[in-house]
Amino acid sequence: MLGIDIVQIARIEKILQKNPELFLSRFLDAEEIALVKTPQSIAGFYAAKEAVAKALGCGIGKECTFFDIRIHKDEKGAPWFSLSERVAKAYAVTETALSITHDGGFAIAAATLKTSRRSHRNVCH
Repeated sequence: MLGIDIVQIARIEKILQKNPELFLSRFLDAEEIALVKTPQSIAGFYAAKEAVAKALGCGIGKECTFFDIRIHKDEKGAPWFSLSERVAKAYAVTETALSITHDGGFAIAAATLKTSRRSHRNVCH
Protein backbone atom coordinates (compact mmCIF):
# COMPACT_ATOMS: atom_id res chain seq x y z
CA MET A 1 0.00 0.00 0.00
CA LEU A 2 1.06 3.57 -0.65
CA GLY A 3 0.60 6.74 1.39
CA ILE A 4 1.67 10.25 0.41
CA ASP A 5 1.54 13.52 2.34
CA ILE A 6 2.65 17.11 1.77
CA VAL A 7 3.28 19.81 4.37
CA GLN A 8 3.88 23.51 3.82
CA ILE A 9 7.15 24.37 5.57
CA ALA A 10 6.00 27.94 6.36
CA ARG A 11 3.14 26.46 8.39
CA ILE A 12 5.64 24.50 10.49
CA GLU A 13 7.84 27.59 10.93
CA LYS A 14 4.84 29.57 12.19
CA ILE A 15 3.89 26.85 14.70
CA LEU A 16 7.50 26.58 15.90
CA GLN A 17 7.56 30.29 16.78
CA LYS A 18 4.85 29.76 19.43
CA ASN A 19 6.08 26.77 21.45
CA PRO A 20 8.52 24.49 19.63
CA GLU A 21 8.98 21.98 22.44
CA LEU A 22 5.24 21.46 22.88
CA PHE A 23 4.65 21.09 19.14
CA LEU A 24 7.48 18.60 18.64
CA SER A 25 6.48 16.52 21.66
CA ARG A 26 2.98 16.08 20.22
CA PHE A 27 4.20 13.93 17.34
CA LEU A 28 7.87 13.03 17.89
CA ASP A 29 9.64 11.09 20.61
CA ALA A 30 12.99 12.20 22.08
CA GLU A 31 15.08 10.21 19.58
CA GLU A 32 13.17 11.67 16.64
CA ILE A 33 13.48 15.21 18.04
CA ALA A 34 17.26 14.70 18.14
CA LEU A 35 17.21 13.92 14.40
CA VAL A 36 15.29 16.99 13.21
CA LYS A 37 17.49 20.05 12.81
CA THR A 38 15.47 22.43 10.61
CA PRO A 39 11.84 23.32 9.89
CA GLN A 40 12.26 21.41 6.62
CA SER A 41 13.20 18.20 8.40
CA ILE A 42 10.41 18.68 10.96
CA ALA A 43 7.90 19.12 8.14
CA GLY A 44 9.34 16.03 6.47
CA PHE A 45 8.91 13.91 9.59
CA TYR A 46 5.34 15.17 10.03
CA ALA A 47 4.54 14.35 6.40
CA ALA A 48 6.20 10.94 6.80
CA LYS A 49 4.05 9.96 9.76
CA GLU A 50 0.90 11.06 7.94
CA ALA A 51 1.99 9.14 4.82
CA VAL A 52 2.57 5.96 6.83
CA ALA A 53 -0.86 6.23 8.45
CA LYS A 54 -2.43 6.73 5.01
CA ALA A 55 -0.60 3.66 3.72
CA LEU A 56 -2.10 1.70 6.60
CA GLY A 57 -5.49 2.96 5.47
CA CYS A 58 -6.62 4.40 8.79
CA GLY A 59 -4.91 7.77 9.21
CA ILE A 60 -3.66 9.17 12.50
CA GLY A 61 -6.16 8.46 15.25
CA LYS A 62 -7.11 5.87 17.82
CA GLU A 63 -5.90 2.89 15.78
CA CYS A 64 -2.55 4.41 14.91
CA THR A 65 -1.12 7.38 16.79
CA PHE A 66 1.88 9.52 15.89
CA PHE A 67 3.82 7.51 18.49
CA ASP A 68 3.01 4.18 16.85
CA ILE A 69 5.16 5.37 13.93
CA ARG A 70 8.86 6.08 14.50
CA ILE A 71 11.07 7.75 11.93
CA HIS A 72 14.75 6.79 11.83
CA LYS A 73 17.75 7.56 9.65
CA ASP A 74 20.31 5.05 8.49
CA GLU A 75 24.08 5.62 8.52
CA LYS A 76 23.83 7.57 5.24
CA GLY A 77 20.95 9.74 6.49
CA ALA A 78 18.22 7.96 4.51
CA PRO A 79 14.88 7.82 6.35
CA TRP A 80 13.07 4.66 7.30
CA PHE A 81 10.24 3.91 9.70
CA SER A 82 9.21 1.35 12.24
CA LEU A 83 5.81 0.64 13.73
CA SER A 84 4.84 -0.19 17.27
CA GLU A 85 4.45 -3.91 17.83
CA ARG A 86 0.71 -3.41 18.31
CA VAL A 87 0.19 -1.71 14.94
CA ALA A 88 2.63 -3.92 13.02
CA LYS A 89 0.83 -7.00 14.30
CA ALA A 90 -2.70 -5.62 13.79
CA TYR A 91 -1.94 -4.76 10.16
CA ALA A 92 0.37 -7.74 9.54
CA VAL A 93 3.08 -5.47 8.10
CA THR A 94 5.96 -7.37 6.51
CA GLU A 95 7.89 -4.72 4.54
CA THR A 96 8.20 -0.94 4.64
CA ALA A 97 9.85 1.88 2.69
CA LEU A 98 9.95 5.65 3.11
CA SER A 99 11.09 8.64 1.07
CA ILE A 100 11.10 12.25 2.26
CA THR A 101 11.99 15.34 0.22
CA HIS A 102 11.58 19.08 0.52
CA ASP A 103 11.72 21.82 -2.08
CA GLY A 104 9.83 24.94 -3.06
CA GLY A 105 8.48 25.51 0.43
CA PHE A 106 6.99 22.03 0.83
CA ALA A 107 8.00 18.74 2.42
CA ILE A 108 6.64 15.59 0.80
CA ALA A 109 6.78 12.02 2.03
CA ALA A 110 5.84 8.73 0.40
CA ALA A 111 5.53 5.54 2.42
CA THR A 112 4.90 2.03 1.19
CA LEU A 113 4.16 -1.11 3.09
CA LYS A 114 3.31 -4.72 2.40
CA THR A 115 1.15 -6.89 4.58
CA SER A 116 0.70 -10.62 4.83
CA ARG A 117 -3.06 -10.17 4.57
CA ARG A 118 -4.91 -10.16 1.29
CA SER A 119 -6.46 -6.83 2.23
CA HIS A 120 -5.43 -4.83 5.28
CA ARG A 121 -8.37 -2.43 4.91
CA ASN A 122 -10.64 -4.81 6.79
CA VAL A 123 -8.86 -4.08 10.09
CA CYS A 124 -9.72 -0.37 10.05
CA HIS A 125 -12.80 0.45 12.06
